[in-house]
Amino acid sequence: MTDQTGINQFYDIDNAEGDADGLITCIVIPLRDQIIFPNVVSPLPLRSKKAIAGAEQAYADGKTLIGLALKNPLLTDGAPDDLYRVGVEIAMGRVLRLPDESQSALGQGRRRVEIVEFTQTEPYYVAKARPLTETNPTTKKATATMQAALNLFRESVDLNDNLPEEVLLYALNATTPGWLADLIASTLTLPMDERQKLLETLDAEMRLSRVTELLGQELSVLELKDEITSQVHQEMDRTQREIYLREQMRVIQSELGEDDVFQQELDEVREQIVAANLPPEVNEKAMKELSRLAIMTPMAPEVGIVRTYIDWLTSLPWHKATEDQLDVAGAQKILDAEHYGLPKVKDRILEYIAVRKLAPDKLNSPILCFVGPPGVGKTSLGKSIASALGREFVRVSLGGVRDEAEIRGHRRTYIGALPGRVLQTMRRGGTINPVFMLDEIDKLGMDFHGDPSAALLEILDPEQNGTFFDHYLDVPYDLSKVLFITTANDLDPLPPALMDRLEIIEFNGYTEEEKLAIARKFLIPKQISLNGLENKKVVFETPALQTIIREYTYEAGVRNLDREIANISRKVARLLAEGKRHPQQITAKHVERFLGPPPFEELRPNEEDEIGLATGMAWTPFGGDILNIEVSVLAGKGGLLMTGSLGDVMQESAQAALSYLRFRADEFGVPYDDFDNFDIHVHLPEGAVPKEGPSAGITLATAIISAFTERKVRSDFAMTGEITLRGKVLPVGGVKEKVLAARRSRVKNVILPAQNEKDLVDIPKEALADLTIHLVKDMRQVLDLVLLEPPTGERRLERIRREREKDEKDDGEDE
Repeated sequence: MTDQTGINQFYDIDNAEGDADGLITCIVIPLRDQIIFPNVVSPLPLRSKKAIAGAEQAYADGKTLIGLALKNPLLTDGAPDDLYRVGVEIAMGRVLRLPDESQSALGQGRRRVEIVEFTQTEPYYVAKARPLTETNPTTKKATATMQAALNLFRESVDLNDNLPEEVLLYALNATTPGWLADLIASTLTLPMDERQKLLETLDAEMRLSRVTELLGQELSVLELKDEITSQVHQEMDRTQREIYLREQMRVIQSELGEDDVFQQELDEVREQIVAANLPPEVNEKAMKELSRLAIMTPMAPEVGIVRTYIDWLTSLPWHKATEDQLDVAGAQKILDAEHYGLPKVKDRILEYIAVRKLAPDKLNSPILCFVGPPGVGKTSLGKSIASALGREFVRVSLGGVRDEAEIRGHRRTYIGALPGRVLQTMRRGGTINPVFMLDEIDKLGMDFHGDPSAALLEILDPEQNGTFFDHYLDVPYDLSKVLFITTANDLDPLPPALMDRLEIIEFNGYTEEEKLAIARKFLIPKQISLNGLENKKVVFETPALQTIIREYTYEAGVRNLDREIANISRKVARLLAEGKRHPQQITAKHVERFLGPPPFEELRPNEEDEIGLATGMAWTPFGGDILNIEVSVLAGKGGLLMTGSLGDVMQESAQAALSYLRFRADEFGVPYDDFDNFDIHVHLPEGAVPKEGPSAGITLATAIISAFTERKVRSDFAMTGEITLRGKVLPVGGVKEKVLAARRSRVKNVILPAQNEKDLVDIPKEALADLTIHLVKDMRQVLDLVLLEPPTGERRLERIRREREKDEKDDGEDE
């Protein structure tokens, strides 16, 4: 656009005159990426030789020319077919040379024309064209549309800094819808095809409606842009104000001799990073975060996040380590002083210390797993190991952990993110080589948050944990110097990949002698001290302790034994506090007086030799136990009934035992008809307690064979072993607990599978001295040991069979 003075130069140039057919002949210049609208003055960049030659010739002749837009904006000249057919007749001003060596001129649009034919192509285009007549209605609708377009255009001029106020003045003076539409269209940023459509639209009212629609769209963009710009300015103003105030505060603090608090904190963080002596990769990460922190404003929310992250990096132990105490004899004294028994575990720790002493740089820290029932001292032994090695002891309980992020940490993108429990515990320990106990590893859960046990695969692998990667820390951390100890009550829930990384050390239940020794050496002195009885000479007699162990506790460990001793100690302390007489020698009678009736009956075997009653042995999580298996043969139709909460495997063992008897019926003198004429009922007392496993096979077979042959079973024998259909006796597990249960029940003879002979080394010698162990390979050996001679005279089953045959004969005669 230009002012009125610039427009005066076009007044002397008249429109081209038409011939007899109404056609005009004019020079044509190609316009690249530009369209001139009628009644609008616009600059015309002349980019091609033909455009320059044509413009100069038209100016020299004082005539108008025609401007046609190129269909392809990438072309410069183009052939006639590359030009649109509808253009505008233009009055040209003088061609000017610009500083960048390009040439341009001002042009005033006059009227729309349509090319009929090109008559010349060199050195510039000349064509014949037909002027186009547009309709400019004066209806109320056209007037309303003009008013709406002017209102929108006024707002657009206010928001668009590129449009001068004079443009609005020209628009207000537009007298027809077509003039106003062309003027507004020339100011809009539109694609070439849209501008060409507007040029070719001869209905002024329709053209103005379309321009109004396009103007509304551009106004929406301008309003959004203005809103964003306003927000940016407000933020910049706030930031500038904050910078100004902070600079004022700095000057005031400087005048008062004070330092900038934020800068002082940055200096402290830098000193903290230097003092931490971080590994190169970690130090680079910390300094990068410090650089980010330095360019932030103190009130930015990210400041706290970055500050916390740097604190974690610098507070973790990266190099600090305690020196191992590699005195094997001293370590053994510490372990023996704090724990009774457990020779395998102690030997393993002493071996580790010995190897560390001989080859300190070649040994990876083992990953131990203590497996055993509750209360046998797994966790407390970890503390003793740390004490023996001279290391820090840290512990994490994994019971109920279901989120993988609890182990590996959360990424810093989450609000309130922290490292996982492993690194939290390492910071609490303060050294890079503590004894780290992962308690209750078998209680890990799994849900949609991931599998925590999978996250432990890297931690508990000596080949990988040297570069453990926590999601929050985002840098590798060395866990290879940590002595990891895990504890579990049961290995079944552990994934095979995790179990493969663990060195399993089993904790068996304590024998009665071991419980007595633990009570005298550890439990009683502790409870005497805790209850203020040090100077009162209170002594627990051995029968009293035996009564507590046998009748008041039922466990593999000593946790409940400790509770019962504490219960008695408190009651004695109360008598002392009340000034009443108190016993100094705690006997078995005092136990029942203080603790009440015993909740558990002492394990007792069968007192008499009986038919169909055999004593078996079982393993439980609380140690060993004995089972009385009863079998009765009843008149019936050959059915097998099993009661006593028997599991599928135990029921299958009973089926196998019965099949063995039927297979060897001739040898035992059992008529084949008995299996069709008599029902068999197998029962195990304590029916509310589930029972499972194949180890009762030979006991079931002995009781069934005894019931059919009516040979009594010796009551001084207890047995365990799996049976096959051919009568072979296969090995079983839990031998130590089972044998100790038999000894506790005062059974003198124990029958074990021959292949379990290797397990006898785990049984204390004093227990083996009280027992006679019989190792068997075949069921015949078992029967020879436990079955007495058959009774003389007529047997019960023969009598029942004879009476049944007599009744059947009498019934036949009556018929």
